[in-house]
Amino acid sequence: MGTTSEQADAEGFFAPVRGSLAAIVALSVVGAVSSVVPFIAVVELARTLLPALDGEAVDTGRVWTIVVIAVIALFAGFGAAFASGAVSHFADAELQLSLRRRIIRHLQRLPLGWFDARSSGTVRKLVENDVTALHQLVAHTIQDVITAVAVPVIGLVYLFAVEWRIALAALLPLVVTIVLYAMMMRGGAEQYRRYDQATTRLSGATVEFVHGIAVVKRFGQLGRSHRRYREAMREYVDFIGQWTRDTALWFTAIEVATSPAVVLAWLLAVGLWLVEAGAAPIDVLPGVLLGLGLSGPLMKLGSSAQFLRNATKAQASLADFLALPPVPQPDSPQEPAGADVGLDRVAFSYDGEHRVLHDITATCRPGTVTALVGASGSGKSTLAKLVPRFYDATAGEVAIGGADVRDTASADLYRRVGFVFQDVQLLRASLRDNIRLTRPDAADEQIERAARAAQIHDRIMRFPRGYDSVVGEDANLSGGEAQRVTIARALLADPPVLVLDEATAFADPDSEAAIQYALSALAADRTVLVIAHRLHTVTGADQILVLDGGRIAERGTHAELLARQGRYARMWADYRANHARSLPEGARG
Repeated sequence: MGTTSEQADAEGFFAPVRGSLAAIVALSVVGAVSSVVPFIAVVELARTLLPALDGEAVDTGRVWTIVVIAVIALFAGFGAAFASGAVSHFADAELQLSLRRRIIRHLQRLPLGWFDARSSGTVRKLVENDVTALHQLVAHTIQDVITAVAVPVIGLVYLFAVEWRIALAALLPLVVTIVLYAMMMRGGAEQYRRYDQATTRLSGATVEFVHGIAVVKRFGQLGRSHRRYREAMREYVDFIGQWTRDTALWFTAIEVATSPAVVLAWLLAVGLWLVEAGAAPIDVLPGVLLGLGLSGPLMKLGSSAQFLRNATKAQASLADFLALPPVPQPDSPQEPAGADVGLDRVAFSYDGEHRVLHDITATCRPGTVTALVGASGSGKSTLAKLVPRFYDATAGEVAIGGADVRDTASADLYRRVGFVFQDVQLLRASLRDNIRLTRPDAADEQIERAARAAQIHDRIMRFPRGYDSVVGEDANLSGGEAQRVTIARALLADPPVLVLDEATAFADPDSEAAIQYALSALAADRTVLVIAHRLHTVTGADQILVLDGGRIAERGTHAELLARQGRYARMWADYRANHARSLPEGARG
């Protein structure tokens, strides 16, 4: 059953270009045959003309037939090579377009949690690197493989038909090449695995060094940061050097065995021996002509092994991605009747075994702010991400307006739930386009109003082109400023439910209070769910849920929780003490 499924996946993978692949195969076969025919024609022409040296009549009809066939084969070979190359590259372009469309469609159907657990580099690798890597597979590999197989087979069939002994002699270098290559590639799978590991470590160390170079230079730690890069580079160079030394002897032997000079000397020696043994010189000539071209195609295929390996890995990576299950969509979507958020005995597990949330029950009413607090790893962010359906609850129900989020159409859900998380995502586009990402048709006045509410308008106007300034070009934002742009984006969407995970995590002290004021004003007619480690930012929340080990340990207002002298009160005391120690000595009091 598994094999059948894999075959079906492979067929579906190349379905858009199945006809083109068949044409490439046919054209490649024609090209391979046509490349051998001229050599055979030379031999047959010599066989026809040699009797004239003894005064015998020449069959001119046969001569012209051979010449015509050779010319036709020559032009057919050129035509087949051109047509095969054109078809293969058009098929490659068609496959890449089809795959990119499939990837985009599949990305739209994946759970938001998939993106939360991966960087943008993962998506780029799929859309760009993996798809591009298939170019070698479609545009070149089919032709190379068919040529590598067909040319020796056709040549050997003809040689065995003419003189089996010279055919065996021509076959020997081919067999020696295959054996030597197999010996050289012993343990190749393990070596390639180590090569991938060394490359990955070097890539990671390089990115880390480049991204952190400004910081380490500022604090005088360049040598320490550079050490990991140097070690990764040394490990990579040592591995490549050792692998090269281990295979150098075998590779040299292969080069010698396939060298035209060596093969020619070998075939001439065998040919002379056969002539002395009574064979006709004209029967030996084909072995000399065709034998030189038998191992060349095979070596060309061997030189493409790394490209083929990359293409195969890319295909496997894309197949694994396309096999990821999309977000289940309801057959009969329900429309939420309101903006209240209800959690009913909610439990959640990332791996299906170890639960990180247990029996969570709570209600968040419109026009109120509910704060989630707790130690790191208590489940605050996980709980918040169940509301916009980054993940689906393992047990229980997460509902908006009385409708389970799993029974709500995705488009409807995302219109009703806005979210701002710690990981700020801005496009390399104008600040205006970044803010109106959720509402492309928003007017400039609406964009400015959202920016003012997020306390980022004044900063935007200080850029040379204001709202038209491009992020990363003439608009360089601090972490807190980028966070406020994403808050403006969420405000412009005007969702009835707003989820804020560390919304002020990157805000400077001067703007934090202003952001908190703006967020408090948002609570009117909205259901706001806030996560914060800075406890003073949620003292005015209508409801505080204290999480511990994935469970609600306490709930109430700030004053009620302090009066209970429980976990929250201890957290508050510790927070106040730590906050006091972080202040300058003159500011404490």
